[in-house]
Amino acid sequence: MFTVYVLYSKKYDKLYIGYTADLKQRLLSHNKLSRKGWTVKYRPWELIYTDKFTDKSSAMKRERELKSHKGRDILRTLIK
Repeated sequence: MFTVYVLYSKKYDKLYIGYTADLKQRLLSHNKLSRKGWTVKYRPWELIYTDKFTDKSSAMKRERELKSHKGRDILRTLIK
């Protein structure tokens, strides 16, 4: 099972879109464990969207859709 997820940094008004097979561990990594990378700079993150898929290719396709301009516009409506 794969999860596409969207994180939001209220402090910096930033979105992060990704996919993972272990959402709990990935969220922990984004908010606490990681020492380098883009998401470290914009902590704390809150989970605002998830979508589950049985295969990796479908999750990757959904991630690409959400990363498009149209997808980001849709996600912004979840924040307001």
